[in-house]
Amino acid sequence: MKSKSTRTPKAYKNLEFLVGPDARSIRILTEFLEPASRFKAEGIKEAIVFFGSARFKPMSESKKILAEWKKRVKADTNQSKKIFKAMKEAEIDVEMSRYYEDALKLSTILTKWSLSLKNGHRFVICSGGGPGIMEAANKGALLSGGKSIGLNISLPHEQESNPYISPNLNFEFHYFFMRKLWFMSLAEALVMFPGGFGTMDEMMEVLTLIQTTKVKTKMPVVLYGPKYWNQVLNFDFMVKYHTISKQDLKLFKFADTPEEAFEILKKELTKHLKRKQ
Repeated sequence: MKSKSTRTPKAYKNLEFLVGPDARSIRILTEFLEPASRFKAEGIKEAIVFFGSARFKPMSESKKILAEWKKRVKADTNQSKKIFKAMKEAEIDVEMSRYYEDALKLSTILTKWSLSLKNGHRFVICSGGGPGIMEAANKGALLSGGKSIGLNISLPHEQESNPYISPNLNFEFHYFFMRKLWFMSLAEALVMFPGGFGTMDEMMEVLTLIQTTKVKTKMPVVLYGPKYWNQVLNFDFMVKYHTISKQDLKLFKFADTPEEAFEILKKELTKHLKRKQ
């Protein structure tokens, strides 16, 4: 007696195959097509991208932590080096939390300006979707009544999406290079706040693409916080030893206040709007 035949699942419903190594190219393609579909539905064409450390906290939170460590130092009769060191590190965190507040303010100013443009909310704030500078950028846009994008990435130590991203513009990527592609596809301007390996990786890739004219449009790049960047990267040293040209220093501008960064970005983006007319 013949057994009852069963239909084999269609390939696109075969989850075991789709998550396996043979379907990697399909998964890569979905990280291009699915965001493209959502951006189209939301009318997103251009963005101002914020990069920077995920480790910075709001000033109020950093000051609270510092105050707690100061109490512990004061109460520590043994004068523990470990506790004293923790207090000193908390002092640095308070110093660096200034950049969280500045990113929040700059995002607020830019979003209000974008909403005031003739064609509406033209330039949407975009971040990497996580905490720190990314959170500040998304929060500033939300507080100003604008949309914002979060291009989050799955990491071994989970980086949760911050709660300020517009719900329909909250993305989770597996592949770093696809996430970077979307940063550059959307970007009409970039702001680089102080950060670590990830921020420097993104910054160097951006500057390389502009330097080699792989990015055809003139794109303003602001390095925010010259005190930090001039200690971390010695651009004059690179010029001196001919690893970059003096002309390459014109690929970016420094800013040290939200107002200064806004004026640079507004000037260049206004030129962009005129070119598009």
